[in-house]
Amino acid sequence: MHRLWRFAQDVSFGLGAIGSGFLIAFLGVPLANPVAAQEATPGVLGTEVASQCVTDIGTAEVPEGATAFSIVGEESAARYRAQEELASVGTTEAVGETNAIVGTILMAEDGTPLPCSRFDVDLRTLQSDEARRDNYLYDNTLETGTYPLATFVLTSIEGLDGPIPEGQETTFMLVGNLTVHGETRLITWEATVTREGDTLTGSAKTTFEMADFGIEEPVVGPVLSVDEMIALEVDITAQRAA
Repeated sequence: MHRLWRFAQDVSFGLGAIGSGFLIAFLGVPLANPVAAQEATPGVLGTEVASQCVTDIGTAEVPEGATAFSIVGEESAARYRAQEELASVGTTEAVGETNAIVGTILMAEDGTPLPCSRFDVDLRTLQSDEARRDNYLYDNTLETGTYPLATFVLTSIEGLDGPIPEGQETTFMLVGNLTVHGETRLITWEATVTREGDTLTGSAKTTFEMADFGIEEPVVGPVLSVDEMIALEVDITAQRAA
């Protein structure tokens, strides 16, 4: 908990550069005409949509009668997966992960997800199995000195037409604004969530092309090429806020 508090303090300066967009957040209200989850595809939909959400790093304004669930960083994770071609090795998967994730999930009194939920990930703490890859990512690919955060702010969901059932794993689509590398795009995640009393657990995954966020392909040293398509995943545990 102390590490997460320091993280929130350290990255507060980056909000202006990042904007209110991921990085994301996790749950939202059903659409007027919900689309079945299986009909939607995770990925970038287009440019960001206007949002009236009042949010800050890891937090969201809680509407009257709603309940906030705070993400537990020690029990949560965010990661990327990228396919790369290495000299003398061939195709391999690069995976970088961090537990430096903070956020707030909003739920109506009846258990219906609400928009403006949000989470933030400190990209400066991503670690893979290769320090040289990580350092290049920090300094060049993601430029984390300038853009330390990835932020997701939820705007709506698809494939859920009511409250999340108690104790039942439920799959639906998250739609919202993801901000990475100073660029914000409307994006869809496939999410699976379970609500048990005061605890929410779940995972979500999506994909994007590096060009969507103005990211240049990291070709350096033994790296001959990197697939343009990047996968993002989050695993989240959240507890009802006091």
